Amino acid sequence: MTVSAASSATTATTTTSSSSSTSSSSSLTSSDFLSLLVSELQNQDPLNATSTTDFINQLTSYANFTQQESINSNMSSLASSFSSLVTLNSVNYIGHTVEAKSDTATLSNGSATYGYSLSSAASNVSISIQDSSGNTVWTGTGTGNSGSNSFTWDGKDSSGNQLADGGKYTISVTATNSAGSSVLNYTTVTGTVTGIDTSTSTPSLTVNGVAVSAANILGVTS
Repeated sequence: MTVSAASSATTATTTTSSSSSTSSSSSLTSSDFLSLLVSELQNQDPLNATSTTDFINQLTSYANFTQQESINSNMSSLASSFSSLVTLNSVNYIGHTVEAKSDTATLSNGSATYGYSLSSAASNVSISIQDSSGNTVWTGTGTGNSGSNSFTWDGKDSSGNQLADGGKYTISVTATNSAGSSVLNYTTVTGTVTGIDTSTSTPSLTVNGVAVSAANILGVTS
């Protein structure tokens, strides 16, 4: 671009910004991009015109810019449709008992059911339960079978006091083999799906009062 063309393009940009002074910020649209090219042609120095190669490169940039705008719009539409589809499919889980990857469960009827998966047999499995404030209320041991293991906490703290229903409690599992290496894959919770939370970009299921992503559902038992 020549010095004259660059100056004209800058003037055009300044004019566009001035017309949008009521907005705190603005973004370059395809119309703005095209206006810059037209201004360049109208104000270029006839004795030192923009080269054909430079102009073609600018037109190519304009075409790519327009295409990118279209792709962004289509992606936004696709994301919205996908979110609606996930929500629709999640409705089918309501009322069913599911197992999902998670570590938090609500104490109900004096107990909470958890699970954990081991990549191989463990020689030592330690389990602790924390309340919603992060305080450890119970510690103990669990089974070390390779694959899935189940654990039901009776809702009592380490002193034998029965805790009230309704609280959310998190399980922490440490599982190691004879060499001292961790063999824990993940922890799970089992509960009934009572609703769907669509307040975030990724809808989640409400399992016994705890939000669980639909992608973490491992199975439906009833």
